[in-house]
Amino acid sequence: MVEGFRELHPVLQALLATLFTWALTALGAVAVFLRREPSRRLLDAMLGFAAGVMIAASFWSLLAPAIEMAE
Repeated sequence: MVEGFRELHPVLQALLATLFTWALTALGAVAVFLRREPSRRLLDAMLGFAAGVMIAASFWSLLAPAIEMAE
C-alpha cells in the first residue's frame, strides 16, 4: 500500500494526506457532538494524554539540537 502511495503524483499525495487528516479531525469532532457530557474520568485521560504529547514534543525538540551540538 505504501509503495502504491509513493508512486502517485506529489500533488495527489498531498491531497490524499490532507483528506486523511481532515477525516480524522472530523471523526474527533463527531465524538464531541455525540457525547454531550463527558465523564470526569474521560476528561482526566484526555488531559493526561495531551500533557504527555506536549512533554514529548518539547523533549524531542530540545534533544535534536543537543545531539547536533554534541557532535
